[in-house]
Amino acid sequence: MKTYLNPLFLILLLLITSSYVNASVSLAQKEKKIYPMGKKIFHKKCDSKMDLQKYESIEELAHDIKDKKLCKPLKQKQFDALCLYLFEVKRLEDTNEVSKKIIISKDDKCPICGMYVYKYPKWISQIYYNEKYFSFDGVKDMMKYYFEYREGITEMLVRDYYSLKVLDARDAYFVVGSDVYGPMGNEFISFEKENEAKAFSIDHKGMNVMKFEDINIEEVNKIDE
Repeated sequence: MKTYLNPLFLILLLLITSSYVNASVSLAQKEKKIYPMGKKIFHKKCDSKMDLQKYESIEELAHDIKDKKLCKPLKQKQFDALCLYLFEVKRLEDTNEVSKKIIISKDDKCPICGMYVYKYPKWISQIYYNEKYFSFDGVKDMMKYYFEYREGITEMLVRDYYSLKVLDARDAYFVVGSDVYGPMGNEFISFEKENEAKAFSIDHKGMNVMKFEDINIEEVNKIDE
């Protein structure tokens, strides 16, 4: 059963998180000041057992921290830093502790579009050739590369859209043609469970749910039309 937030409270949450979430804050600023502040606050003033994997947005997380009193009272700047650390860092760390790992550097660029992939952690996918790997800012670009250079691939990794768990791409389900866009527009949205993929497709006007083996180069090219 879905719960709906008061519109005025949603506006408040957006204002609460806006000071650090806006585009003017660089990754360097976050890593140097904001994330360390958030981490320190989390360990000193919050419930360490909070389940971060259930949150699909930073606004939902901020709402629960305040509404369920998951942390001691915080100043505005502290609260902003905490939310960013938990959603952008701690949540991904917790996911990777129990699954495969996607490991990148700040220099990793998508070989298809040239974008730095670290800016889009939720969308990153990877192809491995023994010890060599390539990172992509979405499954669509990964599949474009796959159909050109599939020989010698040892592993292909994607993230479940909801849990962010790292999956073997060959075992995942992909929603095509939904109204949810990735960094490069229309995208293959990946899921671990077929029922979640189908539910997402219904909720977001998807055209199809596909397994890896059902995707061909025509489907990949068509998604950009």
